[in-house]
Amino acid sequence: MYQERTYRSRISPGNLNSFQVVVKQTDLLVHAEKKLEKHTRELVLQQRGYLEAFIETHPDFATALSPWSLNSPAPQIITDMITASQAAGVGPMAAVAGAIAEHVGRGLLNVTDQVIVENGGDVYIKTEKPVTAAIFAGKSPLSMHVGLRLGGAFKPVAVCTSSGTVGHSLSLGRADAVCVVSQSCCLADAAATSIGNRIQSAADIQDAMAAARRIDAVDGVMIIAGDKMAIWGDLQVLSLPLKKG
Repeated sequence: MYQERTYRSRISPGNLNSFQVVVKQTDLLVHAEKKLEKHTRELVLQQRGYLEAFIETHPDFATALSPWSLNSPAPQIITDMITASQAAGVGPMAAVAGAIAEHVGRGLLNVTDQVIVENGGDVYIKTEKPVTAAIFAGKSPLSMHVGLRLGGAFKPVAVCTSSGTVGHSLSLGRADAVCVVSQSCCLADAAATSIGNRIQSAADIQDAMAAARRIDAVDGVMIIAGDKMAIWGDLQVLSLPLKKG
């Protein structure tokens, strides 16, 4: 079921152009140096086509809740999701939103030097200057009061968020927000789900963070559960002013 992404009303794209592309369950907000709706839609259709065709012949790919393996050739988005699922210890579809954001973002970099692709809280970034990502954590008093400073120098980076209290994505935990930063959006998405699955209350944060540190290619993690927050890794955390509305 579609849920309106009200947090998008608080996004400032700076000097980049913003546009939305929706194809079935995929709802992207894109910031780029020029309007690229048609090109973005074509990329979404291409990547979704790879996924849908693969699931037709491998239906358990869509339902697996544990790492998946494949010994035959497959589209890059599929192999990236499988690799992420194995690294994070979750099913491959835990990485689907991040995978689409990343592959669409990479495709757009053929026609723009800067891009931000947000897919339901999973964000692929490649920009000249750093950007600030505010963390939406539902009813937590910390929601939208903290952010992460990311990117810049045209270096790709990703931040993905999993929540057991916000949104429709499957989570076995109750964290308000688990944010993972990595160079891979696909891996960050899977890792955020894996870490979030371990948290039923703030008492689980320490063990969940220990598990996060064992996942290769994770650069940093922020966990928010109620009024508690934990941070690990190479992160620039900001306190954000409260905005009305």
